Amino acid sequence: MPAASRPPLLWVNWLLAVSAGVVLFGVVLVVAPGFALQSFSRLVYGDAARLGGFGSEAARYISLAHAVLGAVMVGWGTALVLVVRSLVASGSMLGWRLVAVSVLAWFIPDTAYSLWSGYWQNAVLNLVFAVLFLVPLVATHASCRERGS
Repeated sequence: MPAASRPPLLWVNWLLAVSAGVVLFGVVLVVAPGFALQSFSRLVYGDAARLGGFGSEAARYISLAHAVLGAVMVGWGTALVLVVRSLVASGSMLGWRLVAVSVLAWFIPDTAYSLWSGYWQNAVLNLVFAVLFLVPLVATHASCRERGS
């Protein structure tokens, strides 16, 4: 089987930017807990102070959950950056699959639970992130091929 062709640099850079965006979003959740709390409060309730109104202990716990989520996003986003730079950029179907499957593995349960629990606003946010990944994944699929054994 012929060696894989390399995907266009535009799409590789797009995937790198979105992956770096995941890292940055995670960092914000960790280092700016007040901003994260207000932002999600605004997103879900249309009121930046609503989550803070749950009481200081509840707000601290929500901030902890945001920080833990942020740290996981930093790890996932860093892995995505490395996979895109080393595998997808060289036309590896394995790299393409790693990105695509990890995005699906996040998107499906997160979005399903968001909708099930009535927080459709988070599902919309998820959809924005998913589309940002989907566009370059669709664009690079044809140029990523299995390598010969």
